[in-house]
Formats: sequence, structure tokens, C-alpha cells
Amino acid sequence: MERFLIVDDDPSITDVLRRVLESMGHAVTVHNDPLQAAKETDFDLVVTDYMMPNLNGVELLAVLRAKRPDAVRLLITAAHDFKVAIEAVNRGEVFRIIGKPWQLHDLRFGLQQAVDYYRLVQENRRLTRELADRNQRLASLNAVLEQQVTERTNGLLEGMIRALDYRDTETQWHSWRVAKFTRRIAEAAGLAGDVLVHIEQGALLHDIGKIGVTDSILLKPGKLTPDEWVEMRKHPEMGYRMLANIPYLQDAAQIVFQHQERWDGRGYPRALKGEEIVIGARIFCIADTFDAITSDRPYRKGSPAEVAIAEIGRLGGTQLDPNLVQTFLAIPMSEWERIRAEISALEDKEKGRWDEYLVAPAPLMGGQTSDPPKAS
Repeated sequence: MERFLIVDDDPSITDVLRRVLESMGHAVTVHNDPLQAAKETDFDLVVTDYMMPNLNGVELLAVLRAKRPDAVRLLITAAHDFKVAIEAVNRGEVFRIIGKPWQLHDLRFGLQQAVDYYRLVQENRRLTRELADRNQRLASLNAVLEQQVTERTNGLLEGMIRALDYRDTETQWHSWRVAKFTRRIAEAAGLAGDVLVHIEQGALLHDIGKIGVTDSILLKPGKLTPDEWVEMRKHPEMGYRMLANIPYLQDAAQIVFQHQERWDGRGYPRALKGEEIVIGARIFCIADTFDAITSDRPYRKGSPAEVAIAEIGRLGGTQLDPNLVQTFLAIPMSEWERIRAEISALEDKEKGRWDEYLVAPAPLMGGQTSDPPKAS
């Protein structure tokens, strides 16, 4: 039985987490005062909020890491705290970020994933001591651990994008669609393996730098002023700086940095031209253009795919890479319809889970039917 340490200054949130973990069969110690939690030494996993009085979540995890370096650490945070959370990830203090507001299914999955990772690490240590006669089992375990690293990466990416989506609701699910569109074009261009993974990651994270753009600019309903455009155009560099020090996101970070560049050199932030732009960013620009034209916005309806395809053909050689445009044009229309339907199904599924949680939270909240736990 794993021992969890739960820390949040909001008792309603610690009560939810305690009930979930106890239902999963784990021992739980709860603290609403982070200073008291910092004295604990008997735990295997830590789940803490970021925004707390006297000691924030990152500071608390640093203290606890010195006491129990092998403990698995999870940080709960809202969108406006994400830049700090990324710094914690870079320093290796956080196994996974849990975004607020969470969904019950995703919360349980994330907690179980942390437990599985802890168990695998402990098992790996035991097998290392028996390496002479357990090489075959160790090799199998290492393969599982590699899968855990992949899942950790995907969990972090999803948390980051959800944080941005909660803030900028106008483009919700845009990142997910354009990531799949970008991957499909990359496949048609003959790219494969890790390159495909990095390109899809970069496309998914392309707008993550907008977390650093003020609400008055990001959410402004009208046209931006010249000064506001200067601020908005900083988001590719902001996104790059957030990701560049994470080893498994370095290739994706280049796509984030260059996703507003143009084939003719009239883009930003560095006015790169032609093949000076990494291929992932050049592919992304085609996918982004297609999604922008075909998706609904509050101020207009999306255009038919045929309109987007014709426009992309016209932009080849100016805004877009002409060779990759030809690759895009050769992909059957049914592929774009399939991808859009897949993302739409995911959106409906997530909305259904959240609606179900709002309607029937009694098993976790002691019969309450109020709103889900608030973000810090």
C-alpha cells in the first residue's frame, strides 16, 4: 500500500483527493498547512497545490525532495501558474502536473499513473541488485519504464494545452486538430519515427507562449493596436523559452519558435525564409491555415474544406512551402474529415464526463452538489 501526502490549504480539495485515493486502496496523510506538511517524512507520493500561503507548492516539493528523493511528486496548478510549474518540471521536482479544474476520470488516471511509476522504480531498484541472474526481467522492465516516460511526456503536454484552452476558449481544441493535421501531412511527406512525434508535439504546443500574454490583449474582441501586436508577437519566443530546457521537447520547441515564420521571409520573430525554417514549422503553417479557414469562430462560420484547399494552393510559394503544399493537396479530403471527426468525438466525450461529474459528485463530496473544487 503506497502512502500519499496530500497538501492544499482548501479543505474541500484535500477531502476530494483523500476520498479518491482511499477508494483506490492507498493510505493518505492530509495537511492544509504546508509548513506542517514540510515536516513529514513518511510518504511515497506527494500531491500538493501550488498557490498556498507561507509556502507554495514548488517550495514545499523542494523541501520534501531533500527528505525523500525517491518519492513521486505531483503538482496541482491553474493556468496562470503554469510558467512556475514548468520551471519545477525543468528542475526535476515534478513527475506530473494536474491542471485545474480537473475531471474525475483524468484525476484518477493521473494518480494511478504516478503509483505505477513509483512501483516500477522500486521494482527496478530491486532487480538491479539481482542483475547477474535477472537480466531478462530487467530488460522487460526497462521497456515498461520507457513507456512510462512517454506517458509522462504526453501527460505534461496535455496539461499545458488544457491550461491554455481554459484561458482562451475561442480556440479550444484548435491545438489538438492542428497537431493531427500536421502529423498527417508529415506522414505524406515521408517523415517517420521520432521525427513525427516531435512534429506533432510542436504543433500541439505551438501557442503555449500565449500563457505569457496578458488577458487584455489575448482576449480582446476587437483589432489589436500596433503596440498590442508587438506584445502578441512575442508569444513564439515565450513558448520557446518555456520548452527549450526540457530535453525531450527541444525539437518541438523549434517548431513553437518558428510557427509564425513565412516561406517568403515576411514572418516573425526572425523573418526566416524558405528552408531556413524547420520542416515541422513549415508543415504546421499549412495545417494551421487549413484549420483556421474551416473552423467556426464566434464572429464567423468556418468555410468549406474546398475553400481552404484552394486558398492553400494559392499561398504556395509566398506564405507556404510550395513543395509541401503539393503534398497537402495530394491527401484525400476524407482524411481531413476523419481527423476532424475524431477530435470532435473526443471533445464530446470530455464534455460528457465533466457534465456527469457536475451532476453527480456525491460519492466524492459527501452529498454536495455544488461546483467542482475551485482553482487556486
